[in-house]
Amino acid sequence: MTSDAREQGPITAGEDTEPIGPDGLTVGRAAALVGVSVKTLHHWDAIGLVRPSERTWAGYRVYSGDDVARIHRVLVYRELGFPLAEIGRILDDPGADARHHLRRQRSQLMERISRLQKMVGAVDRMLEASRTGMRLTPEEQVEIFGDDWQPAWVEEAEDRWGDSAQWAQYAERAGRMTTQDWQDVVATTRTLNADLAAAKRAGVAPGSGEANALAERHRALLSRYFDCTHAMHACIGRMFVDDPGYGEYFDTVAPGLAVWLRDVIFANAGAHGVDPESAIWE
Repeated sequence: MTSDAREQGPITAGEDTEPIGPDGLTVGRAAALVGVSVKTLHHWDAIGLVRPSERTWAGYRVYSGDDVARIHRVLVYRELGFPLAEIGRILDDPGADARHHLRRQRSQLMERISRLQKMVGAVDRMLEASRTGMRLTPEEQVEIFGDDWQPAWVEEAEDRWGDSAQWAQYAERAGRMTTQDWQDVVATTRTLNADLAAAKRAGVAPGSGEANALAERHRALLSRYFDCTHAMHACIGRMFVDDPGYGEYFDTVAPGLAVWLRDVIFANAGAHGVDPESAIWE
């Protein structure tokens, strides 16, 4: 202990609040200086990560300038994501290659930055879509999709899939679409439905080249909203039969179209290495 600290005598306000002297700091003053809590410094002392060099006669911790410098080094490594045990080894092992650890952590940080930048870009696009207000009103939906369209279907879909990554993709892409874009989607859908119905009436067999081409056109249409894999496509094909709402929609286009389209999608998925019966949404 320094002579100044000894001459100061007991610390009447407690070790967490009063300075010891020009050559040492109490735990409270040291914590305030480096921007951590007193509890943190107590913990680091207990595990041997940063132990104060001295104590007063009353047992209060006294942090020297070197102790504070070590705290700053710990904070740097902690900010970089190193666990406390590894920080201790780096600081205490004279043979430890600190530069190697830092290079490794820098690489991980650059990967994290890249991921965050992509996330920021996605958020910016969603904000722009929200700003331009291109999501259709119920009236616009009926005008574009026809009198048989029910705007409640959108809310039902959001209730069902709103927590999925695919719904987030749909929301972003739909938010950027203009009225003309939606009209193009409607035209594409009607053309595809007509071609599906014609193929079904002509007896086109699931698994044939013509049927697989139609399945891919249907998957491409869905992929305008979200990235639809062959496994996802198979899951959707099951819904065409298992969910009465979807079955009724396709069967109004052509009797029996829902089951036929499911079989077409299943055969195409199988041709791409997917077992349609056990396919999962991923």
